[in-house]
This record gives sequence, structure tokens and C-alpha cells, in this order.
Amino acid sequence: MSNAPGGQDIPDGIAERDLAEIPSVEVISRAAVMLMSSAAERLGLSAEVPAESPSRDLDEARRLITALAGLVTSSAEYLGLHAGPLRDGLQSLQRSFREESAVPDEPGQGPGERYTGPVW
Repeated sequence: MSNAPGGQDIPDGIAERDLAEIPSVEVISRAAVMLMSSAAERLGLSAEVPAESPSRDLDEARRLITALAGLVTSSAEYLGLHAGPLRDGLQSLQRSFREESAVPDEPGQGPGERYTGPVW
């Protein structure tokens, strides 16, 4: 991470380019991928046995998946060919959350489902 004017952190790679030069689809896609990666970590999906992962935190995963759902749903019209894979990744995380939960949410009540509709 690097610092932008005003002391804000900017992910590596973006700092090397003028933010005004980066297309919005790239900024949105990078944000979505960061949310996806973080949610997967919080679900414990990087571990052989997710329930035993030291980074597992379903409350944090719920927040990240909900934020991802809002971002992907609200920006889908601007994402073009990136929209499909991002939606697929989001649904995969939503299903994983349901599978990893000791008491699964009712359909339509899972993380991000208020934006995407029920995920089975």
C-alpha cells in the first residue's frame, strides 16, 4: 500500500497510475475482487478444513459478502463482461456461507440476499 495525498492508503499498482486514468470498471472490479478474497478468507476457504481456519469469522464474512452484493448489484450495468463472473463469485460465497453456518439463514435472509434475492 502507498499513501495518496491526504494520507489515504491506495493498493499497490493503482498508486503507480493517476487515478483519473483508471477506468471505472477496473476500480469497481478490483474492489469486488478484494471483497471476494477477504470474504473467502473469513469463511476459512483457504484452509483444508474451513471450520479450523484461524482466520474464520462468519460475522466478518457476512459483512463482506453483503458489501460485495451491494457493489456488484448496483454497478452491474457498468461492468459489461465482468458482471457475470463477479455475480458467479458472489453466489459461490453466499452458498459457502450457507454451508459453513451452524444455523443457516432462511432463504432471502443470508448475506447480501436483500440485494441479489435468495441463493440456494
